[in-house]
Amino acid sequence: MSTATTPQDPFVHPALFYGDEREYLAGTVPFVRAALAADEPVAVAVPGENLRLIRDALGTDADAVRFLDMREVGRNPGRIIPGVLRAFADAQAPGTRVHIVGEPIWAGRTPAEYPACVQHEALINVAFRGREATILCPYDTRRLPPEVIADAYVTHPTLLRGGSREAEESSAYAPETVVDRCNEPLPPAPDVPAVRFDAESLSETRHLVTDEGARLGLAPARVEDLALVTAELVTNSVVHGGGTGTVRVWAEDGYVVSEVCDKGRLLDPLAGRRPAPREQRGGRGLLLVNLVSDLVRVHTGPEGTTVRCWFAR
Repeated sequence: MSTATTPQDPFVHPALFYGDEREYLAGTVPFVRAALAADEPVAVAVPGENLRLIRDALGTDADAVRFLDMREVGRNPGRIIPGVLRAFADAQAPGTRVHIVGEPIWAGRTPAEYPACVQHEALINVAFRGREATILCPYDTRRLPPEVIADAYVTHPTLLRGGSREAEESSAYAPETVVDRCNEPLPPAPDVPAVRFDAESLSETRHLVTDEGARLGLAPARVEDLALVTAELVTNSVVHGGGTGTVRVWAEDGYVVSEVCDKGRLLDPLAGRRPAPREQRGGRGLLLVNLVSDLVRVHTGPEGTTVRCWFAR
Protein backbone atom coordinates (compact mmCIF):
# COMPACT_ATOMS: atom_id res chain seq x y z
CA MET A 1 0.00 0.00 0.00
CA SER A 2 1.34 3.41 -0.99
CA THR A 3 0.31 6.44 1.04
CA ALA A 4 2.72 8.90 -0.52
CA THR A 5 1.44 12.38 -1.28
CA THR A 6 2.73 14.66 -4.01
CA PRO A 7 2.84 18.44 -4.37
CA GLN A 8 0.00 18.10 -6.88
CA ASP A 9 -2.27 16.24 -4.46
CA PRO A 10 -5.10 18.56 -3.38
CA PHE A 11 -5.51 16.73 -0.06
CA VAL A 12 -3.98 18.52 2.95
CA HIS A 13 -3.59 16.74 6.30
CA PRO A 14 -1.71 18.71 8.99
CA ALA A 15 -1.35 17.86 12.66
CA LEU A 16 -1.89 20.77 15.06
CA PHE A 17 0.17 20.59 18.26
CA TYR A 18 -1.31 22.65 21.10
CA GLY A 19 -0.28 23.05 24.71
CA ASP A 20 -3.18 25.00 26.16
CA GLU A 21 -6.61 26.42 25.40
CA ARG A 22 -5.19 29.57 23.82
CA GLU A 23 -3.07 27.60 21.35
CA TYR A 24 -6.00 25.30 20.61
CA LEU A 25 -8.27 28.18 19.65
CA ALA A 26 -5.48 30.00 17.80
CA GLY A 27 -5.02 26.93 15.61
CA THR A 28 -8.63 25.92 15.03
CA VAL A 29 -10.78 29.07 14.96
CA PRO A 30 -8.88 30.87 12.14
CA PHE A 31 -8.96 27.59 10.19
CA VAL A 32 -12.75 27.50 10.48
CA ARG A 33 -13.20 31.18 9.72
CA ALA A 34 -10.97 30.98 6.64
CA ALA A 35 -13.19 28.19 5.26
CA LEU A 36 -16.31 30.24 5.95
CA ALA A 37 -14.78 33.31 4.29
CA ALA A 38 -14.11 31.21 1.20
CA ASP A 39 -17.75 30.03 1.30
CA GLU A 40 -16.56 26.42 1.62
CA PRO A 41 -18.16 23.82 3.92
CA VAL A 42 -16.51 23.17 7.27
CA ALA A 43 -17.10 20.61 10.01
CA VAL A 44 -15.66 20.33 13.52
CA ALA A 45 -15.49 16.82 15.00
CA VAL A 46 -13.68 17.03 18.34
CA PRO A 47 -14.35 15.90 21.94
CA GLY A 48 -17.30 17.68 23.55
CA GLU A 49 -15.31 19.98 25.84
CA ASN A 50 -13.25 21.25 22.89
CA LEU A 51 -16.36 21.47 20.74
CA ARG A 52 -17.80 23.97 23.20
CA LEU A 53 -14.60 26.03 23.17
CA ILE A 54 -14.64 26.39 19.39
CA ARG A 55 -18.38 27.04 19.20
CA ASP A 56 -18.20 29.79 21.84
CA ALA A 57 -15.17 31.41 20.19
CA LEU A 58 -16.89 31.49 16.81
CA GLY A 59 -19.96 33.33 18.09
CA THR A 60 -22.59 33.74 15.39
CA ASP A 61 -20.23 32.17 12.80
CA ALA A 62 -20.90 28.85 14.54
CA ASP A 63 -24.30 28.68 12.85
CA ALA A 64 -22.60 27.87 9.52
CA VAL A 65 -20.47 25.03 10.93
CA ARG A 66 -21.31 21.33 11.27
CA PHE A 67 -20.42 20.28 14.84
CA LEU A 68 -19.96 16.66 15.94
CA ASP A 69 -18.85 15.31 19.31
CA MET A 70 -15.99 12.95 18.48
CA ARG A 71 -16.43 11.10 21.77
CA GLU A 72 -19.75 9.90 20.38
CA VAL A 73 -19.37 9.69 16.59
CA GLY A 74 -15.75 8.54 16.76
CA ARG A 75 -15.85 6.23 19.72
CA ASN A 76 -14.85 3.45 17.33
CA PRO A 77 -11.97 4.91 15.26
CA GLY A 78 -12.91 2.57 12.41
CA ARG A 79 -16.20 4.47 12.09
CA ILE A 80 -14.64 7.93 11.58
CA ILE A 81 -13.65 7.76 7.91
CA PRO A 82 -16.97 6.41 6.58
CA GLY A 83 -19.34 7.83 9.20
CA VAL A 84 -17.83 11.26 9.85
CA LEU A 85 -15.21 12.44 7.34
CA ARG A 86 -16.51 10.85 4.13
CA ALA A 87 -20.13 11.35 5.20
CA PHE A 88 -19.52 15.11 5.39
CA ALA A 89 -17.27 15.37 2.33
CA ASP A 90 -19.46 13.22 0.08
CA ALA A 91 -22.55 15.29 0.93
CA GLN A 92 -21.02 18.38 -0.75
CA ALA A 93 -21.17 19.33 -4.41
CA PRO A 94 -18.52 17.57 -6.55
CA GLY A 95 -15.27 19.54 -6.70
CA THR A 96 -16.01 21.54 -3.56
CA ARG A 97 -13.12 21.78 -1.11
CA VAL A 98 -14.16 20.69 2.36
CA HIS A 99 -12.49 21.64 5.63
CA ILE A 100 -12.66 19.44 8.74
CA VAL A 101 -11.19 19.74 12.21
CA GLY A 102 -10.94 16.15 13.39
CA GLU A 103 -9.56 15.16 16.81
CA PRO A 104 -9.75 11.36 17.14
CA ILE A 105 -7.08 11.00 19.85
CA TRP A 106 -7.55 12.48 23.30
CA ALA A 107 -6.26 11.75 26.79
CA GLY A 108 -8.25 8.84 28.12
CA ARG A 109 -8.23 6.68 25.01
CA THR A 110 -7.53 3.15 26.26
CA PRO A 111 -4.56 0.97 25.27
CA ALA A 112 -6.99 -1.19 23.29
CA GLU A 113 -8.31 1.86 21.39
CA TYR A 114 -5.04 3.60 20.58
CA PRO A 115 -3.74 1.23 17.83
CA ALA A 116 -7.08 1.68 16.04
CA CYS A 117 -6.75 5.47 16.45
CA VAL A 118 -3.27 5.77 14.96
CA GLN A 119 -4.20 3.32 12.20
CA HIS A 120 -7.15 5.59 11.39
CA GLU A 121 -4.87 8.64 11.16
CA ALA A 122 -2.60 6.78 8.75
CA LEU A 123 -5.47 5.57 6.56
CA ILE A 124 -6.93 9.07 6.15
CA ASN A 125 -4.06 9.69 3.74
CA VAL A 126 -5.23 6.81 1.56
CA ALA A 127 -8.96 7.45 1.87
CA PHE A 128 -8.67 11.11 0.81
CA ARG A 129 -5.83 10.97 -1.70
CA GLY A 130 -6.77 13.18 -4.64
CA ARG A 131 -9.74 14.77 -2.84
CA GLU A 132 -10.28 18.52 -2.45
CA ALA A 133 -10.11 18.39 1.34
CA THR A 134 -8.19 19.75 4.30
CA ILE A 135 -8.36 17.78 7.56
CA LEU A 136 -6.71 19.43 10.57
CA CYS A 137 -5.96 17.05 13.46
CA PRO A 138 -5.26 18.63 16.89
CA TYR A 139 -2.93 16.91 19.40
CA ASP A 140 -2.75 17.93 23.07
CA THR A 141 0.99 17.99 23.85
CA ARG A 142 0.32 18.46 27.59
CA ARG A 143 -1.75 15.36 28.16
CA LEU A 144 -0.92 12.88 25.40
CA PRO A 145 2.09 10.56 25.87
CA PRO A 146 5.29 11.34 23.90
CA GLU A 147 4.83 8.24 21.76
CA VAL A 148 1.44 9.53 20.57
CA ILE A 149 2.99 12.85 19.52
CA ALA A 150 5.79 10.94 17.78
CA ASP A 151 3.20 8.92 15.84
CA ALA A 152 1.54 12.17 14.69
CA TYR A 153 4.78 13.00 12.86
CA VAL A 154 4.53 9.66 11.06
CA THR A 155 0.86 9.93 10.05
CA HIS A 156 0.76 13.61 9.01
CA PRO A 157 2.79 15.09 6.13
CA THR A 158 2.76 18.59 7.64
CA LEU A 159 2.74 20.03 11.17
CA LEU A 160 1.47 23.21 12.83
CA ARG A 161 2.44 24.40 16.31
CA GLY A 162 0.11 26.43 18.50
CA GLY A 163 -1.15 29.48 16.68
CA SER A 164 1.49 29.41 13.95
CA ARG A 165 0.23 29.76 10.39
CA GLU A 166 3.45 28.33 8.93
CA ALA A 167 3.28 24.58 8.37
CA GLU A 168 6.45 22.51 8.43
CA GLU A 169 7.01 19.26 6.62
CA SER A 170 7.34 16.12 8.72
CA SER A 171 10.59 14.31 7.99
CA ALA A 172 9.15 11.22 9.73
CA TYR A 173 6.05 10.96 7.51
CA ALA A 174 5.58 7.27 6.61
CA PRO A 175 1.97 6.24 7.33
CA GLU A 176 2.35 2.87 5.62
CA THR A 177 4.68 1.82 8.45
CA VAL A 178 1.91 2.57 10.96
CA VAL A 179 -0.59 0.49 9.00
CA ASP A 180 1.85 -2.43 9.03
CA ARG A 181 2.65 -1.94 12.71
CA CYS A 182 -1.02 -1.85 13.72
CA ASN A 183 -1.67 -5.15 11.96
CA GLU A 184 -0.25 -6.89 15.01
CA PRO A 185 -1.50 -10.05 16.73
CA LEU A 186 -4.18 -9.09 19.24
CA PRO A 187 -3.63 -9.73 22.94
CA PRO A 188 -4.53 -13.31 23.86
CA ALA A 189 -8.21 -13.91 24.47
CA PRO A 190 -9.22 -15.27 27.89
CA ASP A 191 -9.73 -18.97 28.31
CA VAL A 192 -13.33 -19.14 27.12
CA PRO A 193 -14.79 -21.77 24.78
CA ALA A 194 -14.41 -21.19 21.04
CA VAL A 195 -17.46 -22.28 19.04
CA ARG A 196 -16.74 -23.63 15.57
CA PHE A 197 -19.23 -22.76 12.84
CA ASP A 198 -19.82 -23.48 9.16
CA ALA A 199 -22.51 -22.75 6.57
CA GLU A 200 -24.96 -25.13 8.24
CA SER A 201 -24.69 -23.61 11.71
CA LEU A 202 -24.77 -19.84 11.11
CA SER A 203 -28.16 -19.26 12.70
CA GLU A 204 -27.35 -21.45 15.69
CA THR A 205 -24.03 -19.65 16.17
CA ARG A 206 -25.67 -16.24 16.11
CA HIS A 207 -28.16 -17.30 18.78
CA LEU A 208 -25.42 -18.76 20.97
CA VAL A 209 -23.42 -15.53 20.78
CA THR A 210 -26.35 -13.23 21.49
CA ASP A 211 -27.57 -15.38 24.38
CA GLU A 212 -24.09 -15.14 25.90
CA GLY A 213 -24.00 -11.37 25.33
CA ALA A 214 -27.28 -10.98 27.19
CA ARG A 215 -26.04 -13.21 30.02
CA LEU A 216 -22.93 -11.04 30.32
CA GLY A 217 -24.98 -7.88 30.77
CA LEU A 218 -25.63 -6.29 27.37
CA ALA A 219 -28.79 -4.21 27.14
CA PRO A 220 -31.38 -5.50 24.63
CA ALA A 221 -30.45 -2.89 21.99
CA ARG A 222 -26.79 -3.84 22.26
CA VAL A 223 -27.68 -7.52 22.03
CA GLU A 224 -29.29 -6.69 18.68
CA ASP A 225 -26.08 -4.94 17.61
CA LEU A 226 -24.05 -7.97 18.66
CA ALA A 227 -26.40 -10.19 16.64
CA LEU A 228 -25.96 -8.02 13.53
CA VAL A 229 -22.17 -7.95 13.83
CA THR A 230 -21.97 -11.68 14.48
CA ALA A 231 -24.17 -12.46 11.47
CA GLU A 232 -22.01 -10.31 9.19
CA LEU A 233 -18.69 -11.70 10.41
CA VAL A 234 -19.57 -15.40 10.42
CA THR A 235 -21.17 -15.06 6.98
CA ASN A 236 -17.99 -13.38 5.70
CA SER A 237 -15.97 -16.27 7.14
CA VAL A 238 -18.09 -18.84 5.33
CA VAL A 239 -18.07 -16.95 2.02
CA HIS A 240 -14.55 -15.49 2.02
CA GLY A 241 -12.65 -17.13 4.88
CA GLY A 242 -12.47 -20.77 3.99
CA GLY A 243 -16.01 -21.88 4.77
CA THR A 244 -15.62 -22.16 8.52
CA GLY A 245 -14.28 -20.39 11.58
CA THR A 246 -14.54 -19.95 15.33
CA VAL A 247 -16.28 -17.41 17.54
CA ARG A 248 -15.94 -16.66 21.23
CA VAL A 249 -17.48 -14.09 23.61
CA TRP A 250 -16.32 -12.75 26.97
CA ALA A 251 -16.67 -9.80 29.37
CA GLU A 252 -13.81 -7.31 29.73
CA ASP A 253 -13.57 -3.95 31.53
CA GLY A 254 -17.22 -2.97 31.14
CA TYR A 255 -17.55 -4.41 27.63
CA VAL A 256 -18.72 -7.59 26.00
CA VAL A 257 -16.13 -8.66 23.45
CA SER A 258 -16.74 -10.97 20.51
CA GLU A 259 -14.05 -12.48 18.34
CA VAL A 260 -14.35 -14.26 15.00
CA CYS A 261 -11.37 -16.11 13.50
CA ASP A 262 -11.08 -17.77 10.10
CA LYS A 263 -8.49 -18.76 7.48
CA GLY A 264 -9.12 -15.83 5.13
CA ARG A 265 -6.77 -12.93 4.37
CA LEU A 266 -7.98 -9.32 4.58
CA LEU A 267 -5.67 -7.52 2.15
CA ASP A 268 -7.43 -4.15 1.81
CA PRO A 269 -6.63 -1.87 4.80
CA LEU A 270 -9.64 0.32 3.94
CA ALA A 271 -12.09 -2.59 4.01
CA GLY A 272 -15.03 -1.53 6.16
CA ARG A 273 -14.05 2.15 5.99
CA ARG A 274 -15.54 3.10 2.62
CA PRO A 275 -19.13 4.31 2.39
CA ALA A 276 -21.04 1.96 0.10
CA PRO A 277 -22.67 3.57 -2.97
CA ARG A 278 -26.45 3.39 -2.88
CA GLU A 279 -26.54 1.30 -6.04
CA GLN A 280 -24.03 -1.26 -4.72
CA ARG A 281 -25.48 -4.66 -3.86
CA GLY A 282 -23.75 -6.31 -0.91
CA GLY A 283 -20.26 -5.50 0.28
CA ARG A 284 -21.43 -3.67 3.41
CA GLY A 285 -20.62 -6.32 6.03
CA LEU A 286 -17.41 -4.87 7.50
CA LEU A 287 -18.77 -1.34 7.13
CA LEU A 288 -21.76 -2.29 9.30
CA VAL A 289 -19.41 -3.91 11.81
CA ASN A 290 -17.49 -0.63 12.16
CA LEU A 291 -20.61 1.52 12.33
CA VAL A 292 -22.26 -0.59 15.03
CA SER A 293 -19.39 -1.65 17.31
CA ASP A 294 -17.77 0.52 20.00
CA LEU A 295 -14.32 -0.67 18.93
CA VAL A 296 -13.03 -2.99 16.22
CA ARG A 297 -9.53 -4.46 16.03
CA VAL A 298 -8.36 -6.65 13.16
CA HIS A 299 -5.29 -8.78 12.61
CA THR A 300 -4.67 -10.57 9.33
CA GLY A 301 -1.70 -12.76 8.41
CA PRO A 302 -0.67 -15.97 6.68
CA GLU A 303 -2.67 -18.06 9.14
CA GLY A 304 -5.91 -16.14 8.71
CA THR A 305 -7.85 -13.17 10.08
CA THR A 306 -9.12 -12.27 13.55
CA VAL A 307 -11.81 -9.61 14.04
CA ARG A 308 -12.46 -8.52 17.62
CA CYS A 309 -15.40 -6.22 18.49
CA TRP A 310 -16.27 -4.42 21.73
CA PHE A 311 -19.80 -3.53 22.94
CA ALA A 312 -20.29 -1.36 26.03
CA ARG A 313 -22.40 -2.96 28.77
